[in-house]
Amino acid sequence: MNGHPGGAEHSLRMLELSGLTPGCRVLDMGAGAGETVELLRSRGYEAVGIDIEPRGINVERGDMLHTGYASGSFDAVISQCAFYVSGDVPGAFRESARVLRSGGILMLSDVVYEPVVPAAEAAGFEILHREDMTDVWREYYIAAIWAGTADCRCGREKCGYELLVCRKK
Repeated sequence: MNGHPGGAEHSLRMLELSGLTPGCRVLDMGAGAGETVELLRSRGYEAVGIDIEPRGINVERGDMLHTGYASGSFDAVISQCAFYVSGDVPGAFRESARVLRSGGILMLSDVVYEPVVPAAEAAGFEILHREDMTDVWREYYIAAIWAGTADCRCGREKCGYELLVCRKK
């Protein structure tokens, strides 16, 4: 799996940091080809993936800004390299908070151009873990450029990559 920096190892690390136990219901927002959904299911989680352009059998067509799921439907949300692409990072935080039960966990890693903690807190999250992963992202992105698979829609000069694990208050 290499749909995001760090691959499966990074997804497993996020899961470890979250403290979630198998059996939890997890929504992968921006699931792409569904590798993380498959990984979560193999570990005993009830995982569902949505993406605006699904590329795998484990992923349903869906918009992370308007998922269509009932409020409080999930124990956790995971999203890797997708909030920024949504075009509305604060909106993605709000929708994550809406679909999570009280005390639910958001696991996020993404490109950042401005501080994301204020958007997370405004949506009702407390930050449990925050980590700068810019160096890992740079390696991933340079490899993608060389492979001809890079898709940079930013048009900005400087960015970073952060991992957040948050709890819905």
